[in-house]
Amino acid sequence: MKIFNTEQIRRLDAATIQREPITSHALMERASKAFCDWFAKQFLHHDQKIYVLCGIGNNGGDGLAISRLLAADFYDVYPIQLQIGENKSADNLANLKLLEFGSTHSLKQIVEKADFPVFPTGCIIIDAVFGSGLNKPVTGYWADFFQQVNQLNATRVAVDIPSGMFADQSTSGVSIHADWTFSFEMPKRAFFFAENQHRLGNWTFGSIGLDKDFIENEPCCNFLLDEKTVKPLLRKRHRHDHKGSFGHALLVAGSYGKIGAAILAARACLRSGAGLVTVHAPKCGYEILQIAIPEAMVSVDEHQFAISNLHEDLSKYKAIGIGCGIDTNELTAVALADVLQRTAVPVVLDADALNLLAGHPDFFKFLPKNSILTPHLREFERMFGPSANDFERNDLQLRKAKELGVYLILKGANTAIATPAGDCFFNNTGNPGMATGGSGDVLTGILTGLLAQGYPPLEACQLGVYLHGLAGDLAMNDLQQEALLASDITDHLGKAFKQLKLSE
Repeated sequence: MKIFNTEQIRRLDAATIQREPITSHALMERASKAFCDWFAKQFLHHDQKIYVLCGIGNNGGDGLAISRLLAADFYDVYPIQLQIGENKSADNLANLKLLEFGSTHSLKQIVEKADFPVFPTGCIIIDAVFGSGLNKPVTGYWADFFQQVNQLNATRVAVDIPSGMFADQSTSGVSIHADWTFSFEMPKRAFFFAENQHRLGNWTFGSIGLDKDFIENEPCCNFLLDEKTVKPLLRKRHRHDHKGSFGHALLVAGSYGKIGAAILAARACLRSGAGLVTVHAPKCGYEILQIAIPEAMVSVDEHQFAISNLHEDLSKYKAIGIGCGIDTNELTAVALADVLQRTAVPVVLDADALNLLAGHPDFFKFLPKNSILTPHLREFERMFGPSANDFERNDLQLRKAKELGVYLILKGANTAIATPAGDCFFNNTGNPGMATGGSGDVLTGILTGLLAQGYPPLEACQLGVYLHGLAGDLAMNDLQQEALLASDITDHLGKAFKQLKLSE
């Protein structure tokens, strides 16, 4: 799914109005109804008082229409219009007139410097003051007003985007802190960044029937990684396929005290469908690995406690994953540089392999094109430096992916995949229970296993990240977030594959 910026959304609205054709007022009615349909499913009880904060622009027009529609559905609705600015939009005025005939409580007007209104404890506040077109921070009286709304013992629900929050840049000023956000047609780029989690709350989106041809043909570089994108990537297996059909993966992993990382990666690699898996590990891990994962082969390093070299021919492997638990000593650094220079296939680099890159910047020139790097936030900063905010970091991620010719996966609540072509895919599977040691090792194993099967790097990234999160969600459903272990993600990979195959 494409993620448009605010200018593209404005042009999408205009294209819909022109091509359908439909009036802007009728489109506003359609959007308001979509919000109300979603709202009715979330808030089943009609005994809570609902206060709808409306601005004077089109987002405020949505709020006025929502007030009327919810009142018609027998909710107890109190519309309030905040007089921010001088001129009401035409559609705002039209909905203001229609509201007079709706069965709501009388509209209350609030002007600047008025006393803050009284809201009853436990009420619902629907925020429809500003939309995604906001281009300057909220200041003065209205910033104080929003702050007081945020302090209320109430449930706050934002229409399209929380008022005061920017869709396409970092928000430094005051905004409504919503508990729920319902966005029209598609999410905003800002929804995927941790800096906005306290502003958005739980967010979702719903179609309002905007022009499909425009959406399909409009160039875009930001995407939501969803089931519709990922399901077609799954390859069918054929009756006469054999283990050689699904590739031989090599994992360079483990050091003294960190053999568990190698086990986690190897099990995930096997569960992702690789035909053969070999783990290259120091001598101290030999017995552990042979017992823990009998399905994998073990290549033993000459060093007792660390990865020091790989003398074998790397050409027999279809994919190589390196970094899980390997530590950052200089012997291992030399071994990493050797592998990167000798392999002819894209590699997956994680954990200590990334830390070694950060400590040896000259190694970046050895990276095979279309390799996959999977840093978490701190590893990313070690390699590329700090950023002022999540937007700047995402921009830096995209620049580095293009510059290095690699796929750069920045792990987080909405893991982002930056491609060498300059595109970014945000994932929306996964949960906080996956924030546990070893979860990244599992992702490395999955990605390496998919590459070994012949998936191109982009498809491996998309499918691997999505399945990793989906398996985590299925594990959470069985075990709850607090009890989830990295190995539980691997144990639920089969169910994740099945759910994706059976989905409509």
